Amino acid sequence: MRRKSFHDVNCSIAQCLEAVGDWWSMLIVRDALLGVSRFDDFQRRLDISRNILNQRLGHLVDQGVLERVAYSEHPPRYDYQPTAKGRDLWNVTNAMRQWGDRWAAPNGAPVDLLHTTCGHRTELVPHCASCGERVLGPDVEPLPGPGATDPDFVPVRE
Repeated sequence: MRRKSFHDVNCSIAQCLEAVGDWWSMLIVRDALLGVSRFDDFQRRLDISRNILNQRLGHLVDQGVLERVAYSEHPPRYDYQPTAKGRDLWNVTNAMRQWGDRWAAPNGAPVDLLHTTCGHRTELVPHCASCGERVLGPDVEPLPGPGATDPDFVPVRE
């Protein structure tokens, strides 16, 4: 069964899902952001079939999320490195991790983050780029952006 394409949907979340919206892709991106780069290492860590891994890596390369970097010519072998576009998924993967820690990890978080600058365990918290205040869902109001093609698409809170 082929999944629906969001290619023509004018929504930034839909476009993110078009690039990385299946579970294997997000787990590959997670591992790549944590330093995994070799096909066999992804395959071993994820216990994913080789053909599915090959398809997902190819898709992530085609989407510009990962880049293939040759490390052997004979036989041809590649590292898969996050691009700037891939590195920008760091906050997405961490938001998913923090959600899973809260709602799906009854024995506690499987992974903590250590902030190497200060030496403390931490979580990522969104802040307003203008005033620095912490931002939560009820603190924002959606407005049509410069790329909006249908102003009625933006939901209005009542």
